[in-house]
This record gives sequence, C-alpha cells and structure tokens, in this order.
Amino acid sequence: MTSLGIKTYGAEVLRRMGDPVEDFDERLVPFLERMAETMVIEGGVGLAAPQVGVSRLIAVINPDPDNPDTLVEMINPRIVAVSDEEVSIEEGCLSVPGIRANIVRPAAVTVTYQNREGRDCTLDADGLLARIIQHELDHLDGVLFVDRVSAAKRVLLKPRLRQLLRGRDGE
Repeated sequence: MTSLGIKTYGAEVLRRMGDPVEDFDERLVPFLERMAETMVIEGGVGLAAPQVGVSRLIAVINPDPDNPDTLVEMINPRIVAVSDEEVSIEEGCLSVPGIRANIVRPAAVTVTYQNREGRDCTLDADGLLARIIQHELDHLDGVLFVDRVSAAKRVLLKPRLRQLLRGRDGE
C-alpha cells in the first residue's frame, strides 16, 4: 500500500469546489480503493478527493478504521437535512497538520450520494459519523475546518497557519 499523498493548507485544490462525477467508469473503483488506503496509511477517518489533489465530489469515510466493513464511499454527496441540535467537538485534519479546534456542527445529518456503481443512496448519521461526513463534505466545497472557528480562535491560529504555509515553500 502506498499513499496518494496529502495536500496541505495553502494548496489551491483545497479551496476549489469539487466537480461532479459523471462517469462511473473503470478508473473510479481503483481511485476509491487508493483513497481508502491513503486514509488508513495517513491515520485518518475520512478523506476527500481534493485532499489528494483531485477536485472531484468524492469522499471516503470510516469511523472505525479497524473495521473495513464500516467504510462508506460517497460520490456526489449532498447533505439534505440537519438536526436542530448542535454539538461542539474538537476536530483536526490531515490537510491542516498539528492544529485542532472545537467546531460546532449539527449533531445529525441526512446525506444523499451515489455509490461506486452510480446507485443513489441515502444515509442518516449521527455522532462521529455525522461529524466526519460534514467535515469531508466541507472539503468538497473548498472549506477547511479552520474556516469554522470563532474569530478569536482564528487570531490565535494565524501564526500556526502561516507556519504551515511557509512549510509549503518549494513545493
């Protein structure tokens, strides 16, 4: 297994809206499998295509990395309902290494998406799965979790984010 590599804070692809997947061809399944491998190798519980440099509406999610049966592959996903209840939980991101922050998000979501065969699916999720879905779908919209922190926290994070940008010099 080899990683596809993770794009980090400052990479242009992380700020673009992903393009819809229209062709469910022979290239899609190997890409989904490589994304899932990369997620495991990099120690994540979710991974969006822009994080590996591909601006497409694709995410892989596994709230229990030790159990491959809990892997969810989402193509062209869209959140269609959210709960009124919100929770604040600390988040981190493979694309923003070394930074964690409390983020307020709906406690539960309903998401529609297509699977690897192009079939329409609907998933009701709460808890950790709902959190991961929202985080990964933000990536597909060009949004990073650090965009969702309070203004005061953003000021505190600014030096660390600048440091991440400096680390990208020479890429």
